[in-house]
Formats: sequence, structure tokens, C-alpha cells
Amino acid sequence: MTKDIRAYAAVSATEKLLPHRIDRRTPRNDDVTIEILYCGVCHSDLHTVRNDWGGTRYPIVPGHEIIGRVTGVGSAVTRFKVGDAVGVGCIVDSCGHCPACEQGYEQHCPESIYTYGITDPRDGTMTQGGYSEKIVVHDEFVLRIPDGLDLKGAAPLLCAGITTWSPLKAFNAGPGSKVAVVGLGGLGHMALKLANALGAEVTLFTRSPGKEADARRLGAHNVVLSTDPAQMAAVAGQFNLIVDTVPYVHDLNPYIPTLSFKGTLALVGYLGPLEPALNSTQIILGSKLLAGSLVGGIPATQEMLDFCGKHNITSDIEVINMQDINTAYERMLKSDVKYRFVIDMASLKAK
Repeated sequence: MTKDIRAYAAVSATEKLLPHRIDRRTPRNDDVTIEILYCGVCHSDLHTVRNDWGGTRYPIVPGHEIIGRVTGVGSAVTRFKVGDAVGVGCIVDSCGHCPACEQGYEQHCPESIYTYGITDPRDGTMTQGGYSEKIVVHDEFVLRIPDGLDLKGAAPLLCAGITTWSPLKAFNAGPGSKVAVVGLGGLGHMALKLANALGAEVTLFTRSPGKEADARRLGAHNVVLSTDPAQMAAVAGQFNLIVDTVPYVHDLNPYIPTLSFKGTLALVGYLGPLEPALNSTQIILGSKLLAGSLVGGIPATQEMLDFCGKHNITSDIEVINMQDINTAYERMLKSDVKYRFVIDMASLKAK
């Protein structure tokens, strides 16, 4: 076991993240040891730290948008070598034999091990995330970062990127399709970029008139103000797919009429009961679908990274020092970032 690894952790739901020391397991023969260079900051980090979903165990080191360099490989590892640029996303292990795992959907494995806050059944330790200087990961859950892709900007691809890629691919976004995105934040801006690169006609639904220029820069062909009944009526029946990235409870009913026959509204941002209640009339009459999507499996995540490498797609980021994480959380709650914070982990070494 490697002890005394520098990190930032929360020790309770009400206290700020502070410097903390953690242990990492002794590498197994199928492990990759990674020096963490950058880690993206996700809303899930904040929700976990503040125990918004319940069940958080402290101390907790968040972070599941990890970019680093390989510093060591186990004897059974053949896909990676020292010096490789790699990524680690939301999942670091799974059972490997259930129907979900066999189909490449490890995120749905009943025994999936998330990057932080989960007990590793192999040794009983709790996983700790990327707000740290080093991590040890099973090689099958390590991702190759394409050559030439900006490493800082690639970090949010490991969560925000794959979260939006999955429904785009599952529901066939591409040439000839019309895709709408609800919300322009960390997830929404990636959805615009990816849908555009896949060849779809892309529309942003927004409540903020001032976001049009940015939306078009990011890949939207059209922008619809969702609070304007006339604009919403003008796009009735248009969209094959709507990717809803909003992370808080909101009314889905205005978007259902804009779906095409057999169109799909995919939720990727909000977990919880819907308020107000969803009116099922137009869903049934139009054979429309309401779907959910949870990050992505390892094959899909590598596919997404390779696609981003080919098209030079990264996240729009603001790089911060580790010491600024608590301020970043408060700013994130106010949507005061364009569009994702990424921590430069070299700052962990600063006195």
C-alpha cells in the first residue's frame, strides 16, 4: 500500500474541502498506476460532498474526470506503458460477467465500483477520487487519450462528454436527424459540440436570450427561447431527440410537443421526482419516448474519446488550483463557469 498521498477531502457534509492524506492500494498485476495531472469538477462531486443523495461516507475525495500519465503497470497489463496519457472516468471496476458487463454497459452492473465513495470488494477499502496526486486502477477501466488532444480540455470528456455521447449514439443522432439540447452548462455545451460533429441539425432550448452567440459558437444551428410560446410552437413536431441536461427539477411538459413522431426525450442531468407531473397524453398519442441515460460503459467512452481526437473536440474549461475548489463549488452552483472547472493537480504540491 502506498501511504501519505496528497489529496483534498470533505470530512462532513457541512465543511469545506481541505488538504488530506490518503492511502492507495498496492498495485495488483492487472493495475495501472497513474500520476494525476488534471481532474474535472462535476456537479456529482458537489452533490456527493454535501450528501445531497444520501449515503456519503467521510472522509471523501471526489473527482471522476481524471487525466494523467502512467507511472507503472502490473505484470499482466499489455495495453499501457509508462508515459502514456490516460484517463479514468466514473467507474473503476465491475463484476465482468453480468449481462450489463458482457454488453459493455459496466455502469449498469449491480456490482459496479465507482471512482469514489464505494467499498472495493477485493480489499475492503473505500475508493477515493481524482482530487489527489495519484491513483491505482484496474487496467480494463483505464482509457487511452488520443495523441494531440489537449489534456486539460479532455478531462471533462470522462463524465460530461460520455454522459451526452451515450444518448446521442443510442438514439441515432447523425446526418438527417434533428437534435435539441435543453440547458447550456457543463453537459449542454458538450452535447452541442458532439451532436454537431455527428452531423445532426442542432438546436438549443434555453431560458436565457443572451446565450445565443455562445450556443452557435459551440455548434447549435438554431436557438429557441423555451419561455416564448410562439418560438416553442414554431418547432412543434421537429426533434428526433431531445437531450435534457438540466440538473434540477423542471417542467418537461413544454418539450414533449416539439418531439417528432417516435421521438425521444433523454434525461441525463436530473435525478428525482418530476414536478409538475408529466402529462402522458402526447407521449402516448405520438408514440414518443421518455428515456434516461447514465454516463457510459468503457467501450463507449473509448469510442467517444477517439471521436473527439479525430474531430479535436474538448471541453471549454477554466483551470483552477486545488486550493480554489470551495470557491469553484459556489460558482458552479451559480452557473458561473464556461463551462467546466478543471483542477491543475500540480497545485497540490504548492505550500
